[in-house]
Amino acid sequence: MTTADKREDPIYVSPMVTGPTVKELEDISAELNLGLEGSTVLKEYQSVINDSLEMVNQLDDLVEPSLPVKYPRTPGYRPTREENPHNAWYYKCRITGADNGNLSGKRIAIKDSIAVAGIPMTIGFSGLEGYVPDFDATVVTWVLDEGGIILGKATCEELCNSANSYTSGTGPVTNPLNPRHCAGGSSSGCAVLVATNEVDMAIGGDQGGSVRIPASWCGLVGLKATFGLIPYTGALSGEFVVDHLGPMARTVKDCALLLEVIAGYDNGNDARQPNDLKTPSYSQQLEELDPKSIRMAVLKEGFGSPGSDPEVDRLVRETIDTFASSSGAHVQEVSIPLHKSSIAIGTVIGDIGGVDMTYNTAGVGLHHTGYYATSMMRDVGARLKHNTKNLHPINKAHLIEGTFLKKNYCHLYGKAQNLKRQLEKKFDDVLVD
Repeated sequence: MTTADKREDPIYVSPMVTGPTVKELEDISAELNLGLEGSTVLKEYQSVINDSLEMVNQLDDLVEPSLPVKYPRTPGYRPTREENPHNAWYYKCRITGADNGNLSGKRIAIKDSIAVAGIPMTIGFSGLEGYVPDFDATVVTWVLDEGGIILGKATCEELCNSANSYTSGTGPVTNPLNPRHCAGGSSSGCAVLVATNEVDMAIGGDQGGSVRIPASWCGLVGLKATFGLIPYTGALSGEFVVDHLGPMARTVKDCALLLEVIAGYDNGNDARQPNDLKTPSYSQQLEELDPKSIRMAVLKEGFGSPGSDPEVDRLVRETIDTFASSSGAHVQEVSIPLHKSSIAIGTVIGDIGGVDMTYNTAGVGLHHTGYYATSMMRDVGARLKHNTKNLHPINKAHLIEGTFLKKNYCHLYGKAQNLKRQLEKKFDDVLVD
């Protein structure tokens, strides 16, 4: 029998989707409160479903489009403690791209929530060990196209769900300014590697501060760019409407340079992006900028909030005043009272939407028109499903809370999203002025 014959013979072919057992149908019926009981009735449903699944299995013969892997690389390795004193590296490698470009010779670290083909990826969770992406995230390809050198994957906090730096499955990431202190998260390793000059730049991810917090705590420049400006294609999503990737560097100039490379339209692969997106030369804009032309709004509600440190508030205001007096920039205080409720709004979106995104669709999501990393959905999804017992207590609490809210108060997600749009409009109005 030839190979072609075997492909046609069901004895040699395992279907992509196998039909449900009667017991599985019984369990689903009970969960959905359908009132279907008895094997006779369920077998009738089983027959109808199996007929439908024959159509579903036709997908197995179709070849789907995939993200490109343009540049060769070796597998890399897990660094020893001696060469990784702050635990900032998850995996080391060396991937070189084009001979010339805007990032020629620049050393880059990639957060371990962003796919790099052939390099293991855990998103900070030990339960995902063994997953190796077969595709490069768009920003990885664009960095290599511009001559950047990728030196590895930076440690991140477990499932990117902590602003501190002690939840990663590989252990705490320490702050190089004081190893007894946190480096900030969730892009903890990125910040430390840039701060210690092991790399020139890093690409982090930010849903609720995960670029900005570690950049601040390690004395760097970190930017959460405008939503959709940088394609999120190939990175694990925390919640579709708040997903951002962002550059991290030691200087504003390098931050602008990396932004210039990784910002832009991804040909429809990322549904977060408007299809008319245009990006300027940020480096050139920075060089031509007259500081006296800067108009800065300082948010009144950003200070004096419950839990904030008065000393930090004082230092930030002092820094703003120093910048204004030395540069001639115009500074104006503005007020957006709804900002006081932003944490509550974000908590509901992150709890209900984030749990659904991460645990039910493996950080890829549903209901959007962009690229679906099906290997990530399959492999990360299976590992998450079987290893949730190994989650950090922070993420166990997050999973329980999000599941509870979705099951009993799902409408709050809609209310939070509506309030988010209202809050965005308030900020847009300030920026227009």
